[in-house]
Amino acid sequence: MVAPPSYTLLEDRPLKDTICLFDVDGTLTPARLDASPEILSLLQALRAKCAIGFVGGSDLAKQEEQLGRPAGVPVTTLFDFCFSENGLTAFKLGEPLTSNSFIRWIGEDQYKELANFCLHYIADLDIPVKRGTFIEFRNGMVNISPIGRNASNQERQDFEKFDKDAKVREKFVAALRERFGHLGLTFSIGGQISFDVFPTGWDKTYCLQHLENEAKKPNGVTYKNIHFFGDKTFKGGNDYEIYSDDRTIGHSVTGPENTMRIVKELFDL
Repeated sequence: MVAPPSYTLLEDRPLKDTICLFDVDGTLTPARLDASPEILSLLQALRAKCAIGFVGGSDLAKQEEQLGRPAGVPVTTLFDFCFSENGLTAFKLGEPLTSNSFIRWIGEDQYKELANFCLHYIADLDIPVKRGTFIEFRNGMVNISPIGRNASNQERQDFEKFDKDAKVREKFVAALRERFGHLGLTFSIGGQISFDVFPTGWDKTYCLQHLENEAKKPNGVTYKNIHFFGDKTFKGGNDYEIYSDDRTIGHSVTGPENTMRIVKELFDL
């Protein structure tokens, strides 16, 4: 493993009141694949100018796999802020911040009812293939996949195309809203094969409270310009809430190359 990248103190960055937050899948990396050397290099150049962070729905292990492993260093050393599971698990400069838990919020009985409903629904679905891990329980949410998260990359791509016409996830979400709407849950479609279920307000905007808390700390920075880059910025997509939030400057991207182009233009890199 190579030495972690060096960085300037947050309060000493040229654009110290600015932070760039990035979605992971479809923004920094192709869906579920590794970050390229080019984008990792650009991120470090950007980090010399302002604070950088990622905010993703997946757990830290997946972001480690996609971002940290290709760089050869822990992912928490590549970014100033790491917001896994929308910020329910969070790090600043490698140190953990306050976390929260979905299961503590919803309770075992209601979670079991939700899980049972989803498994019955998936069992009755007529789709081309089914693989494994249909429900992935995370700290801050539940990820539901009709095809299963063990699908290969080709199977993911095939399902994504199939789903555009069949609207499998859209119909699944509608059924869940009807059955569990009283619980105060949000259902957010993201990626190629799944959707997230979490308490309303625990979308990607959850991470912004960590940034707001920074201003209250000794030598803390007030982030006046919060740029967010994401690909699922449409209504119902898992980037929509933070992209459209009044506290952020939203940038809708079509993939890692598009992200790099916009960053280079915005920050003269």
